[in-house]
Amino acid sequence: MQDVERFRKRAIFQHWWIVACSLLLGLTGLFLFLSWVSPAAWWGWSRLVHRIAAVGFVGIPVIYFLLNPKSTWEWVKEAFTWNTDDLGWLQAAPSYYFGGPEEDMPPQDRSNTGQKLWMLVAIVTGVVFVITGFIMWFFKGSVAPGVLQAMVLIHDIAFIAGGTMLLVHIALAAFHPRMSEALRSMTTGKATVDYVKSHHGKWYERVTAEK
Repeated sequence: MQDVERFRKRAIFQHWWIVACSLLLGLTGLFLFLSWVSPAAWWGWSRLVHRIAAVGFVGIPVIYFLLNPKSTWEWVKEAFTWNTDDLGWLQAAPSYYFGGPEEDMPPQDRSNTGQKLWMLVAIVTGVVFVITGFIMWFFKGSVAPGVLQAMVLIHDIAFIAGGTMLLVHIALAAFHPRMSEALRSMTTGKATVDYVKSHHGKWYERVTAEK
């Protein structure tokens, strides 16, 4: 069956790098939050690994942006661009994910509405993580205790929101039968024509028209 290129190698590398850093940040952040049950946090390893992962979490996207500014801005624009098809997708999604007819789903672009929702949450919580984490790391002794407590609270709320969406994202990609090629496309870079037509019809029509 014919395949369509969905992602390039550099985009795949960045995706899995961010996934790895996010999982490390989530795990070590949880140890720090629950330090009373975690010897790793008592010995300081959680904080060290958390900071190393934070540098990786920020560093690779910055490098990717410097090397690929156009595609990066297109990705950000896509996350924040919503229309009536997206609203229709949200309305039809509950039935669709539990086996409802696929033809009820409005045509989608390069990323479907669910993926755009995840992208939006990832961008917003990522910015929150960077700002609050920077203050907590480098200004711990110079800001007012109330400000520091607020940063910790906001950081934790972003962790709950972003972590929940990450788990949903992983579960759908790994286990939902209709999303199997989403995971394949993020490992091989390719998906079948049939899958792309049904899940990203707008994008498929546009890229084939440009050839």
